[in-house]
Amino acid sequence: MNSLDSIRAIRWQDDRLILLDQRYLPQREEDFICKHLDDAIEAIRDMVVRGAPAIGITAAFAIVLAVREQHARHGAEWRGFIDPDLQRLALARPTAVNLVWAIEQMKSLFATVDSNNPVAALLQRARDIHQSDIDANRTMGELGADLIENTQSVLTHCNTGSLATGGYGTALGVIRSAYRAGRIQRVYADETRPWLQGSRLTAWELVKEKIPVSLIADSAAAHLMKQGDVGWLIVGADRIAANGDTANKIGTYSAAIAAHYHKVRVMVVAPTSTIDMNLESGDLIPIETRDSSELLQFNHVPFAAKGSDGWNPVFDVTPASLIDVIVTEKGIIQHPDTQKIKKLMSR
Repeated sequence: MNSLDSIRAIRWQDDRLILLDQRYLPQREEDFICKHLDDAIEAIRDMVVRGAPAIGITAAFAIVLAVREQHARHGAEWRGFIDPDLQRLALARPTAVNLVWAIEQMKSLFATVDSNNPVAALLQRARDIHQSDIDANRTMGELGADLIENTQSVLTHCNTGSLATGGYGTALGVIRSAYRAGRIQRVYADETRPWLQGSRLTAWELVKEKIPVSLIADSAAAHLMKQGDVGWLIVGADRIAANGDTANKIGTYSAAIAAHYHKVRVMVVAPTSTIDMNLESGDLIPIETRDSSELLQFNHVPFAAKGSDGWNPVFDVTPASLIDVIVTEKGIIQHPDTQKIKKLMSR
């Protein structure tokens, strides 16, 4: 790993899954150990791990844990007991399509693995999914960086780096590649309320790898764009519909509206596993709503007026009409629409 790619938040080591617990960054770096399927489900549900690609990779390793448990209980008959485990896993974070994608990838091996020794082949598939994500991120990083010319700074929202993927990152991977190529001088990162993925995680990654970063409040994005210094808004995606509508962390839609008004180009960076061809438009993407306590307190310390309620959707949908380019490992789609995405996915 080079100096701009030093972070790995997902590891399989000593027959267990080890996750860098993102709830505690940047104050401390602490691992969350998954020895059983329930540990991995808790990690996905409770934001130990987050980011669609990272959730998918975690799910792949979670299935290794699940099959190992069922094989220990039921021997060669483990297949007859695994479906309830997969259903519970699929419900851990409903918006991230990579979760279901990874489950299907792993399930496709069930019929052919050795009934008496299923873990080895499944573990190799999970490792392949992990490495493929890193390779795809590097490809997307180079493709996206080539689009950035003479830009002093870019804006990003949420966290789309090594913490949100297998490594290197999607939108942050583009930023890494563009910075290395001398095309970016500074990154502005939205703080990304209410979980503060921008201030806690994106800034942590960029500082760690010595890429200049300035944090801004989410509500400062439009004013920043008005200054004329920002050339691109670069974001990731948790699910992309067949027409190019994109679900991403709450606040992406408003940032894209501001970018469109100020003639700042919008780049969405995501692997093709994030594209859901079964959904015609973003109107059909399920939007997860989490507990309002995430808005009303932080680290279990209340700061909102006592008695106030909260509404906490954690994703929104940016229509394809506001997106200038989608970057995937299979190529680039300028001004995305259904036909262009179908053509890309048929490659």
